[in-house]
Amino acid sequence: MRRRDLTAGYYVPAQSFGHIAPQLSPYRNWLAERGFSFEFSYKAEAMANVGGGISKGMSYAHELTFNTRWDLGRLLGLDGWILHAVMMERAGREVSYDHVGDHHILLSEVYSLSGHAAAHLADIYLEKSFFNNHLNINIGRITLTHTYATSLLLCTFMVQCSAPPAIKADEGWSVYPKATWGGTLRFKPTRDLTLRTGVYRVGALTENPSGWAWGSEKSTGIMLPIELTWEPFIGPDNLPGHYKLGFAHDTSPYADRLGTIPAMFAKEVFHDATKPRDTFYIEADQMVYRKGGQHQMAGGYILAGYVHNTPSVSTFSDQVYVGASLLGIIPRRPFDRFGVMYSYYQMSPAITLGQRLRQLAGMSMGAFVNGPQTHSAILEAYYGVPIRPGLVLQPEFEYMMRPGQTSVIPNATLVGLKILGNL
Repeated sequence: MRRRDLTAGYYVPAQSFGHIAPQLSPYRNWLAERGFSFEFSYKAEAMANVGGGISKGMSYAHELTFNTRWDLGRLLGLDGWILHAVMMERAGREVSYDHVGDHHILLSEVYSLSGHAAAHLADIYLEKSFFNNHLNINIGRITLTHTYATSLLLCTFMVQCSAPPAIKADEGWSVYPKATWGGTLRFKPTRDLTLRTGVYRVGALTENPSGWAWGSEKSTGIMLPIELTWEPFIGPDNLPGHYKLGFAHDTSPYADRLGTIPAMFAKEVFHDATKPRDTFYIEADQMVYRKGGQHQMAGGYILAGYVHNTPSVSTFSDQVYVGASLLGIIPRRPFDRFGVMYSYYQMSPAITLGQRLRQLAGMSMGAFVNGPQTHSAILEAYYGVPIRPGLVLQPEFEYMMRPGQTSVIPNATLVGLKILGNL
């Protein structure tokens, strides 16, 4: 049970179990026996703002992902070494920008840092395990949010994938699919405990949008993440849980988020010295019932989390979320999954103060800012329907309170459809 669950579908990023074209299985098996395996997936998101926001309308974005695994033991005789490489194509538009009026939180997931990249290189790294999988290393170009502060459950929600917005809003965390140089060491001292830590290069998230121009990236510091995970299996049904405690220190020197201080306040308000950014987070999910099998996604979960960043140098100082992901709640639909999540976001007090000062002085508060920004919240719900192996249709609902983190823009109501396909 435990040995199977360690590599079961809880960690599968494609979210759609099985394959649309099982006829390819003999060829897949032939390639795997010789050291090469792959997944090719399609993800599409069409979200329409039907009320509130800045305008009614729909935005569409999609992602094609080619995920490869090269067994260097079979290919080159380097026993135990695995090369992972992920390449993708993304295109479309972001509904948050087009129709809702929010420029800090993405209400659809896939159009972000690599929009309109025909062949974006995401992860490419080497992996090796030692001592019967008690020790594991990854080294190369890696996205932190594929390793830290993430889970498949979070990625069933558009807003929280591949990590909570308070984590992925700023430099330091290389957010999928934006990779950076670095590595992680994973140590598993006991059956239920895992400790991860690593060192990663930090640079601007907007640099190297193609993923191939490594020489164009400028380093500002290093990121030092550490995460302790407790993964118990509870009760006679072996209900899995995942409880994460994480911390990350970004050594980059960041200016405070006050922005321009009006001359009339120059003697009363001062900029802080540059400082590094720290992030602390707690994430937890627990299966509360088992249904439809023995793997880690065969049941219903409740989940919650909290993120805190250094307030003076971050976009969001705090985030809280709570939700549920429930399997088979409608009779005769055992594999449908219903999810609902509420998340709250607190802006940096330095951002709020700087905007209030500029507002009092009659100055511009900044691009896309229509009032001092304080907080916002989002309610998201989905219902995922597996149409056939490898294909999932997922109707979506989102309600954003205080778009743009002010009360100026009306609360926005969005509906849409997400499609997940795995060749």
